[in-house]
Amino acid sequence: MEAVMKQNYVELELKYCERCGGLWLRRRGMQNVYCGSCVPKMAEFPVPRKARGATRRGMGDVLEFEGRLQELMGVGTEGGNL
Repeated sequence: MEAVMKQNYVELELKYCERCGGLWLRRRGMQNVYCGSCVPKMAEFPVPRKARGATRRGMGDVLEFEGRLQELMGVGTEGGNL
């Protein structure tokens, strides 16, 4: 009788630490954003809360801002020299 070997795989993904910028591996699907050495350092800070009434800006707001910025800078969408 042949023995069937079961292999367990752990899927990892490459991630950069949002504190120190170092590269590390985390399990796929996890939401950790800090490497192992930065987790205790970040635990010292209070967890930020959302401001009341604050809305998340959508892409439309970003495009509107960029258009207004180009207008103020005198950049036209047609291209060419002024």
